[in-house]
Amino acid sequence: MQTGSRPQDDRTDDSAPGGSGTQARGASGLLLPEIWMQDGAKRVELELARLLCAEHDGETELMAAMRYATLHGGKRTRALLCLAAGALADTPAHMLENVAAAIEMMHACTLVHDDLPAMDDDVLRRGLPTVHVKFGEATAILVGDALQAHAFLTLASLDAPPDNRIALVRELAQAVSAEGAAGGQAMDLSLVGKHVELDRIVAMHRMKSGALVRASVRMGALCAVADDAAHAALYCALDHYSACFGLALQVIDDILDVTADTAALGKTPGKDVAAQKPTCASIMGLQAAGQFALDLLRDAGEAIAPLGPRTERLAQILQRANAYLFKHAPSA
Repeated sequence: MQTGSRPQDDRTDDSAPGGSGTQARGASGLLLPEIWMQDGAKRVELELARLLCAEHDGETELMAAMRYATLHGGKRTRALLCLAAGALADTPAHMLENVAAAIEMMHACTLVHDDLPAMDDDVLRRGLPTVHVKFGEATAILVGDALQAHAFLTLASLDAPPDNRIALVRELAQAVSAEGAAGGQAMDLSLVGKHVELDRIVAMHRMKSGALVRASVRMGALCAVADDAAHAALYCALDHYSACFGLALQVIDDILDVTADTAALGKTPGKDVAAQKPTCASIMGLQAAGQFALDLLRDAGEAIAPLGPRTERLAQILQRANAYLFKHAPSA
């Protein structure tokens, strides 16, 4: 594995998140979301390909399976959140790309393990056979384990001061701990077939998927700005933003499980109902759940508004989520 940041090259405006620089702005000077998002996702994809080098596969399929789990599609929402928060904190692009790649490795780890027969038992992910279907269950378990390790190796090798690296490692570890994604998955499994209150579902979502969303936003800023008393207002706003946005993403996912087809969803629809899993959509109903998601996206936008125009990228990610909800869940 190749770890750490590569030397900065001669790309245009490398200090800008995603390296998009002035090319991401139109004639009016407004930031063009489709440009910086596509460019940012592509650069993170290239960084993932570099870090997960196929030459190191040896006599097994492990690295090939890791690349399959990580490089084949996905909206790269968490990576883009990292890039957007990094823009707010003036974090150099080459550093953000490393951090965003580590986040995407960890996200892929959680997806591979969630898809396992002992967990959510899904056969499709991003429109392709899940890792355990294509490579076998044992390899899928190892893929998740290795991706988690490689995510931390990437952060540990980051070209950044030691305190920043420690903060980033701690943030990512917290996001997937018993208080984060692992605990949320355990709670999700424990609720199957039960009638539960909405607040239990919300608490589960905040752990299972929301914790990594929160980490993605915070890590973009932590590259350059310490979470201390001097920056309390910044992190309070970012935490409120990510709490609302992370929950909105999961509510939208709950809705799409009912309303979308396999092509739009990229995985098997109707899984929640078939597995008797309580969701926001099943408890609230589709229309109320859709309004709940819209309210959360609005609240996320209001949370960062006091931070000024430098939150433009974070606001545009909310706009994309709004558009996605209306496009794929019109009945919500």
